Amino acid sequence: MARRKDPWAGLAWNAWAMGLEASTVIGLRTMKIAAGGAAAQAEIDLMVGEKMTAAMTLPMLAMTGQLGTNGPAVAAGSISHLRKKVRANRRRLSKA
Repeated sequence: MARRKDPWAGLAWNAWAMGLEASTVIGLRTMKIAAGGAAAQAEIDLMVGEKMTAAMTLPMLAMTGQLGTNGPAVAAGSISHLRKKVRANRRRLSKA
């Protein structure tokens, strides 16, 4: 009998990992914003812009089927899409 892989287990792992990366980004952004100045304002502007873009982009990707065609696929596609952005922010903020 072949074992079927549970798609939700992998999704849970990716969501957990993204949460860890996101908490790192939050900490790095908090330090940058707390330092004040033009760099802090630029980070705030970037952060708000990213949130607005994500709020518009992710639903559009889901509606057009680009994230997948069933529940687990859409959830995994959403996490994957968002995690790329989180990872890019972590790399960028870690260099500063």
